[in-house]
Formats: sequence, structure tokens, C-alpha cells
Amino acid sequence: MSTRRKSIVAGNWKMNLDAAKARSLTEAVAARAGEAANVDLVLCPPALYATTVAAALGLAAGSSPSGVAPSGVALGGQNSHDKESGAFTGEVAPGMLRDIGSRYCILGHSERRTLFGETDKVVNAKVKAVLATGLTPIVCVGESLEERESGRTEAVVTEQVLGSLAGISADDLAKIVVAYEPVWAIGTGKVATPQQAQDVHALVRSLLARLSSPTVADKIRIQYGGSVKPDNAAELAACPDIDGALVGGASLKADDFLAIAKAFG
Repeated sequence: MSTRRKSIVAGNWKMNLDAAKARSLTEAVAARAGEAANVDLVLCPPALYATTVAAALGLAAGSSPSGVAPSGVALGGQNSHDKESGAFTGEVAPGMLRDIGSRYCILGHSERRTLFGETDKVVNAKVKAVLATGLTPIVCVGESLEERESGRTEAVVTEQVLGSLAGISADDLAKIVVAYEPVWAIGTGKVATPQQAQDVHALVRSLLARLSSPTVADKIRIQYGGSVKPDNAAELAACPDIDGALVGGASLKADDFLAIAKAFG
């Protein structure tokens, strides 16, 4: 792992927990965040509980710039619309996330792409809107099992990276986090081998260099996601182009989430 990039470990809680459990999990992570002091920690709760988590972290509503709580834990959204306001029932605007203290926002997760039909063009519009609001996008890319088995991993990931990040300046690219999540490893218990993950991370970094420059690409953090657990985190963390993890199921337990974070410290 490069000493030039600080690792970032984000917990994507997806559509799980209730308000009380969200609060207690947040408090447990915040209380022990010092165990992973060299890692940027992010919690991404369901939108309905974002204010609960923000309060538990001690983040003040309306604070600007959106920030990190005294514990060192940041708040993130799981999704955002690409418009700041309007007749978009059920959606959340980037400014709303910032207003409650969010610093990050996950965009283009495979579940958004496959279940809700989000294309690279849609993701690209969201990335630009989130950047304009001052938040840091965590932009997800990754191939399905069928695409991997048919030898299309490189083509699929290339298309997603170039499409999702099209038209973004080098200065703004430097602010983005990318997450490589092989769809076949998300929630399945399967995990890419460290070499498989490293190979795709290296590909992503080369694509980022194409979009900006090698210097900029070398500064961009690339997370791995897909059944990351305490027992495989250290091997992934040892790879030179893996700068953290986007954690799903394991982020619902403070012990597991922090163990993963410590592996990247």
C-alpha cells in the first residue's frame, strides 16, 4: 500500500437497521475510532437515519464545509440525485446531504446500476452534481460474474470508469474516491483474490491517469468492495493499489468494521 495515500474505509449499511441500532452502532464505532487513527472512516446509513447518525457523531446541521466529527468519523450518503431541488419524489439532493453534515456520497453502486437502471451517463451527472456541492463522491465500478467469466472485466471496468468520470477536470478527479466492487463478490461470501483485485485496481489507476495525469492518478484513492471481512482485509491491504475498502455486511458490526479498518492502518 502506498504511503502517499491515506486509506479510506467506508461502511455501506444499505437498507438495514432501525434508528436505535443505527445510533448504537455509530456510537460504538465513534468510541473506538482511535483504533484506526491512520484511516479515514466513513459511515453511510440509510437516508432516513442520516440525521440520527450525524447527531451521534456530533455533526452540526448546516455546518460548512461538511466535515468529520470530533471522533474522526465522517458521514456519507448512499446515493444522491443530480439536481439540487425539484419535483423528484423520494429523492435526496446533494445539498441536503451536505446540510446535515455529510462529507461523502456513494454513487453508481452496482445495486443502483442493476436494480434501478442507472447508466454511466446517470452516474456521471450525479458525480458532477455532488462535486459541485463540495462533497466527495465514492464512485463504484465493477463487473458481473458473467462478464468476468467471459473475459470482459477489463472492457466493462474501462467503460464504466471512462463513462462515469467523463468531462471531469483533473482538479476534481483528484477529489474523487473510486471503489472497485466486482458484482459477483458483493454479499455472496466470495471475494476476489488479492491479485485479481490488484490487477483491476491497477487498471483503474491507469484509466484515471488517462483522464488526468499519472501524478493526479497516483493521488486518487481506490477502494475494494465485495465481501470484505476481517479475515481477508490484511491481504487486500497489502496490495499497492488498494487504498481501503467499501464494506457492506461487515460494517453492520462495529468489531468487524473496525478490524477491517485497522488492517488498512
